[in-house]
Amino acid sequence: MTYLAMTSDLQTEIAHEVRRRRNFAIISHPDAGKTTLTEKLLLYGGAIHEAGAVKARRAQRQATSDWMAMEQQRGISITSTVLQFDYQGYQINLLDTPGHQDFSEDTYRTLAAADNAVMLVDAAKGLEPQTRKLFEVCQLRGLPIFTFINKLDRPGRDPLELIDEIEQELGLIPYPVNWPLGMGDRFRGVYDRLKQHFHFFERSSHGARAAAETVIALGDPAIDPYIASYRLEYNQLKDELELLDGVGAELNLDLVHQGKMTPVFFGSAMTNFGVRLFLEHFLTYGLPPAAYRSDRGAVDPCQEDFSGFVFKLQANMDPKHRDRVAFVRVCSGKFEKDMTVFHARTGKTIRLSRPQKLFAQGRESIETAYAGDVIGLNNPGMFAIGDTLYTGSKLEYEGIPCFSPELFAYLRNPNPSKFKSFQKGVSELREEGAVQIMYSTDESKREPILAAVGQLQFEVVQFRLLNEYGVETRLDPLPYTVARWVLDGWEALESAGRIFNAVTVKDNWGRPVLLFKNEWNLQQAIADHPKLRLSAIAPLTTAVAP
Repeated sequence: MTYLAMTSDLQTEIAHEVRRRRNFAIISHPDAGKTTLTEKLLLYGGAIHEAGAVKARRAQRQATSDWMAMEQQRGISITSTVLQFDYQGYQINLLDTPGHQDFSEDTYRTLAAADNAVMLVDAAKGLEPQTRKLFEVCQLRGLPIFTFINKLDRPGRDPLELIDEIEQELGLIPYPVNWPLGMGDRFRGVYDRLKQHFHFFERSSHGARAAAETVIALGDPAIDPYIASYRLEYNQLKDELELLDGVGAELNLDLVHQGKMTPVFFGSAMTNFGVRLFLEHFLTYGLPPAAYRSDRGAVDPCQEDFSGFVFKLQANMDPKHRDRVAFVRVCSGKFEKDMTVFHARTGKTIRLSRPQKLFAQGRESIETAYAGDVIGLNNPGMFAIGDTLYTGSKLEYEGIPCFSPELFAYLRNPNPSKFKSFQKGVSELREEGAVQIMYSTDESKREPILAAVGQLQFEVVQFRLLNEYGVETRLDPLPYTVARWVLDGWEALESAGRIFNAVTVKDNWGRPVLLFKNEWNLQQAIADHPKLRLSAIAPLTTAVAP
């Protein structure tokens, strides 16, 4: 076979594999049911056979995607995991993000690897603060957003009111793909507006197995026994559909893919109502892997040269083996086991000998991967967040920014004999991006300053240092709530002279950061030093490790 024919075959193979991939992250406020929805999608995808609902006080089966001991104790997601499964010929990569509000930084890094976002909304509460915050991050990246309005099996707000809130508050054009028949204990099913079918559901025990459903076309007399006891709800649904058809927007896939229109689905993840319907529509309308921006312009996912970037590091996923895994989003070409790639930051070549397909804590070896996939690479301290790996011509993907932390504390090690373990633990957790680390400009103060988005991050760092590195630590809080990076570096800071009500620290790259006690002090500094350029987001670097 000629080289040209081989090249053509490879291009055809890559294009086919990219077309059948769908990759998404779920964004939500804590307790909107994100882990439950994740599990139910896996249940329908055949990846698990029984879903373990997350209940902090119920000793049920532990949820597959919540694997860290602390997560299983509290019933909340605090790390990102990747769940990969096949469904109806598609390969789906579900990026499971932390649901706890203190972990928006880790969520942002995960969104950097996603092609689509699923916004999960609690029907009783509507849009909540964390959802809005994460929506803004999705908009920064221009991600298509699919909305799943959850918990219809409980009393909730009027569906029209929820649709209106999405439009008014987020500026998105909502297109309800399905519409609920009833709500709470009167929730009977949903009507698929595109296919003009009713889906009536039967509850399964706590939704542990796929729900039995009956599909009946609009106008079919077979519908009568299903709505005999639900006439009021059925008439209300008809009135609301008439209203939606009259004044609502038409579905426009271009607007969906630009992140301007959101397809909306109603259902209940806990009881499995509407989950399969959502999954099938998402596969049809979701965006396949798209081009990623690099220093060489947009990189086509179907090009032959392999490239990807590290968006997350995780230490000790397997407590039995002190391992560290780099999560790599494949952006182009075909990844093959044992291939040799270039490491853009160091210029070194690396042989990728033990790649893994990730499924929460479980992993299996893989031979190949394509754009949109996430692979796990054993990380002996070589990789950092934001690193680019490539074959062919040199390229580097855009870095992943650090957001402004709001809580600061010195991390002290009271036991000098544990110094080495303390240093190792802090270094590995920093590389992982579990917390930002800063240092005093006073050389006599060598202890790290932890800088976090929320209190839980501090607890996780202390918990993991004790559990994984055997080091007890003490936190001494600092009275600051606002951090700003000095964009023009130390020289600009020196020429500005004294800045009142601020303390200067240095970040992990040795760059100056000003800490303020409150927003008022920050505004005062801006007024006093108009030439000093400050930023709430760290200047982009290509990787987290200096």
